Amino acid sequence: MRVSLKDVAERAGVSIKTVSNVVNKYQHVTPAMRARVQQAIDELGYRPNLTARHLRKGRTGIIALAVPELGNPYFAELAGAVIDAAAAHDFTVLLDHTRGDREQEVLVSQGFRARVIDGLILSPLELEAEDLRGREDDVPLVLLGEREYDLPHDHIAIDNVAAARAAVGHLIGRGRRTVAYLGARTDSANRPAHLRLQGWRAELGAAGIPAPESLVGAVGGWNRDDGAKAMARMLDSGVRPDAVFAYNDLVAIGAMRVLHERGLRVPWDVAVVGFDDIAEGQFGAVTLTTISPDKQAIARLAVASLLRSLAGAGEPRGRTLTAEFRLVERESTLGRR
Repeated sequence: MRVSLKDVAERAGVSIKTVSNVVNKYQHVTPAMRARVQQAIDELGYRPNLTARHLRKGRTGIIALAVPELGNPYFAELAGAVIDAAAAHDFTVLLDHTRGDREQEVLVSQGFRARVIDGLILSPLELEAEDLRGREDDVPLVLLGEREYDLPHDHIAIDNVAAARAAVGHLIGRGRRTVAYLGARTDSANRPAHLRLQGWRAELGAAGIPAPESLVGAVGGWNRDDGAKAMARMLDSGVRPDAVFAYNDLVAIGAMRVLHERGLRVPWDVAVVGFDDIAEGQFGAVTLTTISPDKQAIARLAVASLLRSLAGAGEPRGRTLTAEFRLVERESTLGRR
């Protein structure tokens, strides 16, 4: 037989309402009473019926997270952080990936799963503002990433320009003067690649260091092979940087492989900084210096934004909420100590 609130109340010698207050983590319960009820819960093995709880509020207890690529370690780690943040509020996360395809991002954003979810966290790559302006679905939507939409949906981001400047400033501080950027794209200027390129240019300019286009490497994607190809093309063109700032860690890892194959030592010949702080960067033959976005904070802010919308809180939507970042220094710029 399933243990009920009534069973717990009888074991603890309190009212059902008191047990409910403890289970629902209400603040106005004394520590002694909370401990007494918790002991009864532990002894009886009580587990709350989360489905019934959500249904009483007209909810499913499920939120969706849609990212471009679950195979990308950054998005996999971010998904884990969102799952943890949602679980703290008794929500389950439905995962989806869009492959960075605009049609799929539109389909997800327009609520094709609206009947089974209470809210959507979406990290788009190709979605445009006009795709969202006609959105009829009333399921709360939170956007991740650095695309700026000026729409009534909260947006969680980090300051990509400042982060790029921190990365390039670190390389300059290590004595590097020919700093390449791997990660340029030819599409919309408000995307992360362009913001990071903007930060690269700004920091070099502030230091009085030239930033010629020959030091800008274009990529077709964000994976290891994209970084390897971009690095090879730059070296084949006769350009020999003494440092590389890469769009993300995967691009940096691909670039480091080519540098190794060409007999260039990291960091002595070429220092390298990535972006994302994925776990893989800590375990290569040369560990990777990187910009580390606070993934846990991004996840907490996104989930909290959805919950505010579900609760009907009065804050206006359309806010940009900024998470912190930090530079993590490792062997690819410092050498082995």
